Amino acid sequence: MELGNIWKPTYGPGPEAPGSSTPGLVAMAHGFLRLVQPNALPAELINFEQFQSGFSRDNINELLLYELGFLVCAAIGVLFIIFVPLVGCCFCCCRC
Repeated sequence: MELGNIWKPTYGPGPEAPGSSTPGLVAMAHGFLRLVQPNALPAELINFEQFQSGFSRDNINELLLYELGFLVCAAIGVLFIIFVPLVGCCFCCCRC
């Protein structure tokens, strides 16, 4: 196996997505992800040299703003997990 030049690697095209038997579901999942998080990760916010001193408040605010779509989806999911069984119990026990 040829390793090539380790100090100056050459990169080829990225891996291709595998073929799927359910392209509709794959398209729907990718559409949801693009809707929830349309922007790329701001890599300049994650500086590992600065990690020893901690993150600044501005960096944390920008990262939370970046993850806002996922945070909203998680909050809605928690509400559904709590309220759906509660409403079901009320309908089941209090059949008024």
